Amino acid sequence: MPYFTLQDVPEELVTPKHSTALGRLITGEQVEFGILRFKAGEGAQIHSHPHEQIVYVLKGRMKVLSEGEETIVGPGQAALFHPNVPHGTKMLEDTEVISVKGVLDGVGHKTA
Repeated sequence: MPYFTLQDVPEELVTPKHSTALGRLITGEQVEFGILRFKAGEGAQIHSHPHEQIVYVLKGRMKVLSEGEETIVGPGQAALFHPNVPHGTKMLEDTEVISVKGVLDGVGHKTA
């Protein structure tokens, strides 16, 4: 059974194709966990992927656009992104989130 100390996982740009997130990711065969950081004004462009994703805000606030709705998500709140539904985010201040996402073929954020 693998164990991880998140601080030992290298921090990297998570999905540079559409996001400015810096983070540390642990990727299993079916699920990926990460703590991601964004600066105010950064975020993720509108995109979609074939797996669900939950983003839980630890600190900061982000504007979320999903399913035609725009909402503000702050500390202690989470956003659920359904499979294949376009969604995006914009940070209203420096923000740190937990991201939990399904993976395909053992690969998560890096192919999204």
